[in-house]
Amino acid sequence: MLRKLITFQKWNQIYKIVYWTIIIFSAIGAFYFIKPIMESLMNVYTGGIGVSNVTNFGDLKNLGSNKEIQDMLKSLNN
Repeated sequence: MLRKLITFQKWNQIYKIVYWTIIIFSAIGAFYFIKPIMESLMNVYTGGIGVSNVTNFGDLKNLGSNKEIQDMLKSLNN
């Protein structure tokens, strides 16, 4: 009976390692596929400045006053 418990604990530990490995690699894979989409959305939102030039969210707030963006939004509404 003790051998069964030890065997069960070993398999349980292996399953936990596999479980967390799948979760971690899934998160990394999701980031790998979502990152280009987020960069293109940020590029559209910032008006072509590029994600690398935006250092914090304060920079994004100042972009709303850009006249070109406002003109583009007005032309899309018409």
